[in-house]
Amino acid sequence: MASDHQQPALSSFGKVGQSSGEIDDVEEPLVSVEFKNSENYSATAAILPFLFPALGGLLYGYDIGATSCATICLQSASSSGISWYHLSSVEVGLVTSGSLYGALIGSILAFNVADFLGRRRELILSALMYLVGAIITALAPNFAVLVIGRTISGIGIGLAMHAAPMYIAETSPSKIRGQLISLKEFFIVLGMVVGYSIGSLLVEVVAGWRYIYAANTPIALVMGVGMWWLPSSPRWLLLCAIQGKGNMQELKESAISCLYRLRGAVIGDKASEEVDEILDELSFLGESETATIGEIFQGKCLKALIIGAGLVLFQQITGQPSVLYYAPSIFQSAGFSAASDATRVSILLGLLKLFMTGAAVLAVDRLGRRPLLLGGVSGIVVSLFLLGSYYLFLGNVPAVAVVALLSYVGSYQLSFGPIGWLMISEVFPLRLRGRGLSIAVLVNFGANALVAFAFSPLKELLGAGILFLIFGVIAILSLVFIFFIVPETKGLTLEEIEAKCL
Repeated sequence: MASDHQQPALSSFGKVGQSSGEIDDVEEPLVSVEFKNSENYSATAAILPFLFPALGGLLYGYDIGATSCATICLQSASSSGISWYHLSSVEVGLVTSGSLYGALIGSILAFNVADFLGRRRELILSALMYLVGAIITALAPNFAVLVIGRTISGIGIGLAMHAAPMYIAETSPSKIRGQLISLKEFFIVLGMVVGYSIGSLLVEVVAGWRYIYAANTPIALVMGVGMWWLPSSPRWLLLCAIQGKGNMQELKESAISCLYRLRGAVIGDKASEEVDEILDELSFLGESETATIGEIFQGKCLKALIIGAGLVLFQQITGQPSVLYYAPSIFQSAGFSAASDATRVSILLGLLKLFMTGAAVLAVDRLGRRPLLLGGVSGIVVSLFLLGSYYLFLGNVPAVAVVALLSYVGSYQLSFGPIGWLMISEVFPLRLRGRGLSIAVLVNFGANALVAFAFSPLKELLGAGILFLIFGVIAILSLVFIFFIVPETKGLTLEEIEAKCL
C-alpha cells in the first residue's frame, strides 16, 4: 500500500486556521469532470438496490417500536397468554435489550466475515437471522427461549446495520448516494412508527406479543429474496479481482454485468469505462494488497476510524438513547396527562422523526454533510441546555421541556441520525471498509447500551437537570469534533473521498 505522502490526499486533521471541510485546490480529482458527468443511471433501476438493503433498517426500527408494546403485553396477567408473565425488572431488561446484545455479537461477526462473504451475502444472512429470530421469539414456550430468539434477531440487526450502508454506498451513483443512505435512516424511523402502531393494536390481544414479533417475518422474507436477486457490489468484486482472489477477467466482466443491472440500460457502454476507471483508482490507492488487522489503526484507515467511530460515539453519548427511552416520563414530568399513554407519545415522536429525516434526505446532497451536522448538533446543544434548565430552574414552565424535547428529536434527525450512518459508509478505504465499518457499528451499539444502562443510576445520583447539562457539554465537544475533523464528502466518488479527505 502506498504510504500517505504518496497519496494526493488532504489530511482531515485540520491545518492551522482551516476546518476539515476545506479542501485545497492543489490536487486534481482522480475522476475527471467528464467521467463524473457521464455517471449515467436510471432512477427506476436505483430503487431496488436501495430498497431491499434498507428493509434491514425497517426491521431494526420495527424491533424498537414493537418491543415497547410487547413487553407491556408480556407482563399482563390477562393478555400475556402465558404462566410466566411475572417478569422481574432484570428479565424485562433482557427482553428489551436482548436484540441490542445480539447486535453487538453481529457486529463482531461482521468484522471477521464481511470481506469474505461480501455485502450481498451478508445481507442475505442478516435476513435469515431476522426470520429465524422472529419465529423463535413468537413461538417461545418459556423465557429462556424468548431471550434466545431476541438475541438471534439482534445478530440480524448487527449484520444489516453493517452491510446495508456499505452495499448502498458502493452501488449508488455519487449524485444521489447521500440521499439514499440517509433514506435508510428514514426506513429505521418508519419501522419504529409501524412497530408502535401494530403494537398498540395488539397489546391488549391475548398472546398479542407473539403476533407483534411474528408480524415482521414477511418483511424479512422479502428482504432475503430481494437480496438473493440483486447483484453483488461491483466494487467488492473489483477488490477481489485486484487482490488476486479470483480470475481478473471473469470478475471484471461480472462487475460490468452487475453495474449494468444496478444503473439500468441507460448506462450503456459506459459500464465498462466506469469499471476500468474504478480499477485504475483502486490500483493507484494501493488497494491491491490484502488488508491486515493492524492497518485499521494506521494511516488513512485510522483517520477514517476516528471520523466514523467518533461520529457514532457522539451520536449516542449526547443523550439520544436516554431522551428517546425516557420521553414519556419527560412528558409526565412536564405535566401532560397524555404522557400516561406511552404508545401515543412514541407515535407522535416517531412522526416528527419521520418528517425531519425526510427533510435531511432532501437536503443532504444539496447542502452537504457538514452544514447539516453543524446546524443540527447546534440545535441539540440548545435543546439539552433547555432540558437541563427546566429540571433545575424552570419547573413551573412545562412547555419548556416539551419544546426542548421536540427540538432535540428534530435536530437529531437532521444531523446525527442520518448523517452518522452516511459518513461511516463513505469514509473507509475499500479494502478495509468491512472491518472498519464493523468497528464503527460496534461502537454505536456499545455506546447505546452503555448510555441506556447508565442513565437511570446517573439520574438518581446527579439529578435529571445536571445530567442533561452534561449531555449538553458533550454536544458542544461534538461540534468542535465535527468542525475540525469531519470532512465534506458531497459529490465525491468513494475513491475521491479516500484520496482527498483521508
